[in-house]
Amino acid sequence: MTDLATRPAPPAGRALRRAAPALLGYAAVRALGLLVLAVWSGARGKSAYTLLTARWDSLWYTRVAELGYGYQVRLPNGDVHSNLAFFPLLPWLERLLHAFTPLSYAGAGFAVSLLASLAAALGIYAVAELVHGRRAAVCAVLLWAVLPVGIVQSMAYSESLFTALAAWSLYAVLTGRWPAAGALAALAGLTRPVGLAVVAAVWVAGITSFVRNRSAPDADGALAGAHAPASPAEGPLERVPPPRGAGTPARAPTAVQRALALLLAPLGAAGYVLWVGHRTGKGPLGYLDVQAGWRNGFDGGVAFARFVADKFASFPSALAGIGIIVGVGLVVWLYVVCVRQRQPVPLLVYAGVVTALALCASSYFGSKPRLLLPAFPLLLPLAVALARARTRRSALVLGGVAVASAVYGAFWLNGSGPP
Repeated sequence: MTDLATRPAPPAGRALRRAAPALLGYAAVRALGLLVLAVWSGARGKSAYTLLTARWDSLWYTRVAELGYGYQVRLPNGDVHSNLAFFPLLPWLERLLHAFTPLSYAGAGFAVSLLASLAAALGIYAVAELVHGRRAAVCAVLLWAVLPVGIVQSMAYSESLFTALAAWSLYAVLTGRWPAAGALAALAGLTRPVGLAVVAAVWVAGITSFVRNRSAPDADGALAGAHAPASPAEGPLERVPPPRGAGTPARAPTAVQRALALLLAPLGAAGYVLWVGHRTGKGPLGYLDVQAGWRNGFDGGVAFARFVADKFASFPSALAGIGIIVGVGLVVWLYVVCVRQRQPVPLLVYAGVVTALALCASSYFGSKPRLLLPAFPLLLPLAVALARARTRRSALVLGGVAVASAVYGAFWLNGSGPP
């Protein structure tokens, strides 16, 4: 991956103005989703606010925020659901916001999610603009907004917070801001177990950079020939022109800065996992035991394959099985297209690890679409295709999908199962 640290950075105000269409479109889609949810829930005598803030995982997060760790539920079948399974950054933010505002813990979680979703949209825009240009970046943000499980972005869950940290860490990697990349990766690691995907992206990019530096170092420790044609795996980056009216170019990152990023990146995830091991008295593998109590694990997709195969036991459920296979095939196809389009290596590593952890885990199978929500680089091929289409056609496609997503989200949250 070619460092872009010497590229001039546009002023913050100008950057926000460039991203304004994406952010406004994102806010409009999310507002539509919340409006449809409110109408649907009201017609069923339910509270949309309760559905967003006080069901399923959101209850576990608020309990951690209010009472700390140590709560668990033992089920009749012997499974033990411990709140140690939930990483601490979201509960910490809920507690902090509750302490300084009139918001309840649940309300604080909702506020964090809303703000984090905007930060995530802006981060996705920044990454996509860097790789494919402004028009594709707007489409990428809107595609992320209209995903069928997009309503989760407005729930008191950790997906929006994690996606924001991941997107900005990847942007920092792509632009050579290594200490920021490492710090954001560490925070992502405190948010969800899949924070390992961000750590992997930072490490692969950092090690690649070190190796390339050893073969062609310059006086500042930056990449020699940073403005030379990009390698096949990095093609899109070098085609992005520097922003007009930008300030002074930043100093190229040094080897020490890269090393600092590699050191910082795993601290969040590793620190929490080791703390759980100490808390449970089971050492470094203690967190795996906690997850096993929730029937979560990584089996390479065996349990998921059995789940899909069981769908073909009867005709009505066979349709669902076909739908799942088509959905998984689409995800895999999108990743292949990402590789063929020569996305930057950090994006490929990140999306690949997120996808593998989501599809190959033995967790609750209905949650897999939600677990794929942070894998936004998979949307970039679709964003490029929409960017090349006429504006009217792209708007019709995105508008229609937004309506369908809003209806589906309302139907989903008014159901009996967790998202």
